[in-house]
Order: sequence, then C-alpha cells, then structure tokens
Amino acid sequence: MKKLLSIAVSVALASGLSACDRKTKTETPEVKPEIASAADLRRRIEKLASDEFEGRAPGTPGGQAASQYIADEMKAAGLEPMGENGTYFQAVELTSVTLQPSSSMTIKSGGAPVLESDIHDGATNSVFWSKKTAPSLNVKDSDLVFVGYGVVAPEYGWNDYEGLDVKGKTVVMLVNDPGFATQDPELFRGNAMTYYGRWTYKFEEAGRQGAAAALVVHETKPASYPWEVVSGSWTGAQDDLNRPDGGANRTSLEGWLSHEAAKSVFAAAGQDYEALKNSAKEKGFKPVSLGNLKLDAQIDQKVKATKSRNVVGGVTGTKYPDEYVLYMAHWDHIPMKKGVEDGIYNGAVDNATGTAAVLEIGQAFVQQGTPERSAIFVAVTAEESGLLGSAYYAAKPIVPLKQTVAGINIDAILPVGQTKDMIVIGYGSSELEDRLKAILEPRDMYIAPDPTPEAGYFYRSDHISLAKLGVPMIYSDSGIDHIVHGKQYGINFDDTYRQERYHKPADEYDNSWDLSGIEQTSEILFQLGYELANSQDWPNWYETAEFRPLRDAMRAK
Repeated sequence: MKKLLSIAVSVALASGLSACDRKTKTETPEVKPEIASAADLRRRIEKLASDEFEGRAPGTPGGQAASQYIADEMKAAGLEPMGENGTYFQAVELTSVTLQPSSSMTIKSGGAPVLESDIHDGATNSVFWSKKTAPSLNVKDSDLVFVGYGVVAPEYGWNDYEGLDVKGKTVVMLVNDPGFATQDPELFRGNAMTYYGRWTYKFEEAGRQGAAAALVVHETKPASYPWEVVSGSWTGAQDDLNRPDGGANRTSLEGWLSHEAAKSVFAAAGQDYEALKNSAKEKGFKPVSLGNLKLDAQIDQKVKATKSRNVVGGVTGTKYPDEYVLYMAHWDHIPMKKGVEDGIYNGAVDNATGTAAVLEIGQAFVQQGTPERSAIFVAVTAEESGLLGSAYYAAKPIVPLKQTVAGINIDAILPVGQTKDMIVIGYGSSELEDRLKAILEPRDMYIAPDPTPEAGYFYRSDHISLAKLGVPMIYSDSGIDHIVHGKQYGINFDDTYRQERYHKPADEYDNSWDLSGIEQTSEILFQLGYELANSQDWPNWYETAEFRPLRDAMRAK
C-alpha cells in the first residue's frame, strides 16, 4: 500500500466532486502517513486462512477460535467493543443439521430406480437436505412436476405455478431466470440475474406453494459455478438461523440435480430436457408433469442448537456519535470434511481477504483520528450458509438501521495486483457510487460494472441483508484491468479462481500473492467511508433502485 500517504489530496478533491455531497462543507482532517502496511494484510490473511481454524465454520472450535482472533485484532487496532455486554461479540443462535447414513433419496419410474442418492455416493449427481428441523422426515410417492424457473413475479407478469396445485408434489426447477435464458433486456433484467434467479428464492417459493420437495437443476453457465461448488457446499453439517416454527414453511426436502442427472430423469419420463428448458423461458409457459416418476426420500438428521457470533468493533464520532458508517465482511467459510485428504476449506480469498481489509480499515480509522460520525466494523458469521450472520444483524442491529448512514461490504478480493478499475457489484444502485467515482478519478481509475451480472452476485453477499431493509450499501471489489497486463490478464485470473479454487480446498493462502491490489482496494474503501464519516450527507439509493422507497420511509420517520 502507499501507506495512505496520497489520500490527503484526493480526499479534499473528492469532497468537492461528490455528486451527493450537498449539505456540508466540512473539511476532512489531514490524513496522516504510515497507516497500513502490506505486512499487516499478509499476516492477517495468512492467519485467517491457516489450517489452525479448520475452515472457520460457524459453531465449530475452529470458527470460535477464528472469531476470537478477529476480536483480538480489533482490540489491538484500537477499535472499541460494540457487541453485547461490552464485548466484541454479538451471539448468533443457529441450528446445525447433519444428515445421517440412513438418509436417502430415490426417483423411480414404475417402481424401478432412475436416480438413487445417499450420503455415501460422493454427491456425484445430486445433493439433498431439509430446512425442517424434525429428526426424521419422509416423502413417499411424490409426483414430479417441472415448473420451469419456479418463479412468481407479478411485476414481470410471470407465474410458473399458475393454476397448479403442488401440495405433496416434487417441483423441479431451472437455476437463474428467464431474462438470462433469453438475453432479452425487456424480460426481467435480461442478462443480469434478479433475486428470482437465486436458489434461495426458488426453495422459499416452493415452500410457499406447499410442495413436498424441491429440486434445482444445476448447469454451470447459468449458475456461474461448477457442480463441485454445489457438492462441496451442501454436504456435511448445514447451519440455519433458529426457526421458531421448526421450518414449517419449507419443503421437507430441498436439493440439486446435476445437469446429467436431470437429463436422465427427464428422459425416463419420456421428456426431452433441452426442449422443456427452451419452452420454460417463454411467457405463458405451463408446468409439465414428469409422467409416472415418483420421489421417495427418507431424511434422518442430527439436529442440534449451536451458537456462532458476529464480531463488532468501532469508533465513536466526535460530533455525531449516533450516526454510523458501516463496514462489513464475513469471516466464515465451509466446514472441514473429515476423513478426506486436504479436507480443509481454508477460504483464503473467500473471505480472509475481506476480513483482513475490514480490520485494516478499522485500524486506519483509529490512527487517522476519530471522525465526526461513528464507524462500526462488523465481521459476520454464516455467510456461506445463506447470509445468516448478516440477516441476524439486520434483524437485531447493534445500532439502529435508520441511524446507519450507509454501508460498505467487502467480500473476496482477488490478489490480482493493482488495477485501473474497481468493480461495483449491482452497479447503478446507489449514490455511494458517485462518491467512489470522485475518489477514483484523481487516481486515473474508473468504476467498472459487474462483468458477470448473470451470476447474481448482488444477491449473494451480506450487503443484501441490509439493503432489503433500505440501508444504502455498496459492494465493491478490486478490478480486472491490470495496470501492466491489461484486462484479459484479470479476466483469466478471475476465471481460474472460480473454476479451480472457489469453495474448494484449493482456496489457500500463497506467500507469493501480489497484495498491492488488496492494499489499493482497502485504501480506497477506507477513504470512501472516512470521508462520509466527516460529512453530514445521507447518500440514498438512486431513484430507480428497488430499495429507494424503503430508505425514504425509514428516513421520514
């Protein structure tokens, strides 16, 4: 990092240029040098990604130790404890569910098995689980029906369940949404995935419709990740927030089918998978029964209450202590697979990098001098289990959401080196982008929209938990336009990571990493939040953003 030495001039420039800076002429305090070092980032990333923490899974000894390490680092950096009871922790109550060896799922035709799955088959063609917390669940002779994308979206005039009663049935769905399938910018959001394309929505909607079971068909391109990500993420213990109703509103079985498995299942029903997939992207699509196919499932599971914790530190503002700028990153990763060679999912990029960056930025806030507003730094748990730690924080915020000025989310910064751009996931959403642009321009840098909007990353990281309640959030990463090697180098770097290391044991720290880009990103995002903390501005979502009405209503109160 350039030790933040250059920030003094650029902060002053940004203060005058920002499009949403209209209410104050507050001068940003002079920025002091020698704030951060490559050694700090390297030390923290290497520690968080070490085998010592065994993948940093929530509710495990490794996860407990990792969260304690983060709290210790916050204390050493000079951040105040802002958790519960004067600590750095916010307890997050979870339910951990583990399938037992007696569990199985079978799709049969006329009594003959078409697909058989259990926890011994290595998840080669399917995975399944339940969000219900009963120790034993049974699905018997459940008819299979193909429901296209499994979407009910009145604003788009789309209902894949129209006229269909799925009670007791198994719904089979495609991943992503019709906009991606058609590339029609007038349908949903065209190539950019909407929330309706996320598996989280599809399983929730199947439960609302009363289905007994729900299966999503995996394909690498519309999912944006290979089958190994599915099999690695959905086997072993699964965490969820405590559900007072025991998951009564969910299907008894949720799961994925591989592309090849789905084609075989459809063929057994006398249907052509590709033909049905093609018909599902058209308005007016009608669900299709998969003949005499039936699903049987026995789910036996070990259910236990467990606890994890968000780690929370901050600084208290000098003039406006009840107004907060928020930084967020998730500290967790995937549980260790016991009995497997190299079964530790270290999560070096995802998300030791983001957690280290938040610690670095928090340290910079302390060393620069307390800003006028407060700043809160939250390392959340259980992101990999479905954004659970951030959802818990959003439901039980440490500071009121209406007093949260804005938030900055940092998730998985690739060690690609310095770039000419910064990627904004969900580009075109909030006025925070104007402030970021004003910071980048003096550096001869630019904002790049998410290059893969079809992957739906805007709905796949922790900022969305607060965005859905109205808080303006920005999720920005380092870019791909390398200062020496150009864009293709960055694209190839990203593709290699996604294919070979993302959600795999290979996501390990390497001492040869070029951390200059992570330093660059940390420096810029520090400046973004520090400037905002020394103003009285309240940046909002853009008028066209789906969350703008929520924020307007929040601010009106």
